[in-house]
Amino acid sequence: MCGRYTLTVTLEELLLRYSVDSVNAPFHEPRYNISPSQMVITVLNDGQNNRIGKLKWGLTPPWAKDLKTSTINARAETLLQKSSFKIPFLKKRCLIPADSFFEWKPTANGKQPMRIMMNSEEIFSFAGIYETWTGSDGTKVSGVAVITTEPNQTVSEIHNRMPLILKPEDEKIWLDRTVQDPSVLMPLLQPYSADQMKCYAVSTEVGNVKNDSKRCIKELV
Repeated sequence: MCGRYTLTVTLEELLLRYSVDSVNAPFHEPRYNISPSQMVITVLNDGQNNRIGKLKWGLTPPWAKDLKTSTINARAETLLQKSSFKIPFLKKRCLIPADSFFEWKPTANGKQPMRIMMNSEEIFSFAGIYETWTGSDGTKVSGVAVITTEPNQTVSEIHNRMPLILKPEDEKIWLDRTVQDPSVLMPLLQPYSADQMKCYAVSTEVGNVKNDSKRCIKELV
């Protein structure tokens, strides 16, 4: 499960990280508590260049009657089995930039929110898939789902799933729409190395989607 994450960097840092031209770049300001159904920064490739834009967090298959069937996560193990995910996995892949995500750790005093990130505190990329749903009135909604996988050792003490974080060297392959061979794509879907990640406890304030400030990422001491 991945239901909250952060992207606290500037737009300029994003453009540099993903080698994106500033032309047509979307508005962005640091976010400290990104939640489902919101518009989120994504990176796609048009066949020649990386492009940055925003998609709704929640993928709805084209045949769905309404947006109530949207899915925020897609299990790596079922990408080729579920019709909602198979075509997006093979043909409509994207990167979802982040610099941390939250999971809730069970404790004797209740669930404790934890912030999980790279040791370097640098930007990383969730593996995402996207799809466009068209309503009966012609309204189009393009939504994205974060792929999840089994947790590494850092995350396993907190939760039984974690978002699929791509190695930087695998991002180009993931964005390449000409690559549609499952035998090439599936090996990319492995839990990120635990020794490169860290975590710490944060305030329960992050549990409220209305809260989106630096207080959400402040370490509890």
